[in-house]
Amino acid sequence: MMFVSGETAEPSSETTTIIEEIVHTQVVEMLKRSTALATRRGSRSISTNDLFFLIRHDKAKLSRLVTFLSWKDVRKTAKDSDDKGGDAADIGGDDPLGGGDGGPGAGGPVVGDAGKKNKRTKVVLPWDISSYFSEQVPERDDEEDEDEEEMNEATIQRLKTADERTKNMTREEYVHYSECRQASFTFRKAKRFREWAGFHLYTDSKPNDDIVDILGFLTFEIVQTLTEEALQVKAEEEMTKSRTGEADAQSKKRKRETGLFGEKEEGRTPVGPKHIQEAFRRLQVKPIPGRSRVWMGGPRALQRTELRLI
Repeated sequence: MMFVSGETAEPSSETTTIIEEIVHTQVVEMLKRSTALATRRGSRSISTNDLFFLIRHDKAKLSRLVTFLSWKDVRKTAKDSDDKGGDAADIGGDDPLGGGDGGPGAGGPVVGDAGKKNKRTKVVLPWDISSYFSEQVPERDDEEDEDEEEMNEATIQRLKTADERTKNMTREEYVHYSECRQASFTFRKAKRFREWAGFHLYTDSKPNDDIVDILGFLTFEIVQTLTEEALQVKAEEEMTKSRTGEADAQSKKRKRETGLFGEKEEGRTPVGPKHIQEAFRRLQVKPIPGRSRVWMGGPRALQRTELRLI
């Protein structure tokens, strides 16, 4: 995950351990808050809406998550329709509308229904105005809301950065890069993830697959955000050292020619634990978009603040 996020060097085991601890702490905090929200709703099991509510202030991330779940439903529906395709062909003669004779109802409606089933469904958030009504306004293909526009801007920037990193790769390097992009905390190891996160300690019921997939998506986002912030911290540190003349003399001798991402690097060193810790500190104090902060003077200003979700 760090490799995909821009860390081309091999990080130490201490660095990866710190990242794993941070991710574990974030997952536990999300489970605790989701369970509290479910209890307020009078439910013993957490739902997807509880996790949506936790990241409601980050509109771009929330929109990416909703899109992820929408396309997941499309893939599942398409797979189910493919599995049932042979059976549907065998029982076509039993169609009460007379489709088995090869008449007008033989194939037209079936194709139309399949197209509708494979269309991406819209996830309605509980605080959207449309969720207050039983009937929904039909969607338009060319319609985009502000959240999707913000998501698209962030996605395009990430795709642009990934394109710059991969444009000079060889075939073998790009295959390795593509395999790293599929790294996940939950894919094909949901049971181990539940045990690692300690689901049985924070929730009474067994979470469904959507909950695990959402947490897998959010853990990837956490690692990516931490890595990007740590790389920025490391770059600022190196710039400060070069300005003050404190750069390591040996780093100037260690030169790499065109590397994995096609750029010349001098003394490329991986992100260290101190960079991860500083990145985590910055992310904890960074203002949350769309959320106002009020200064409370007096003794309350010295109280410990809650853990902020990355």
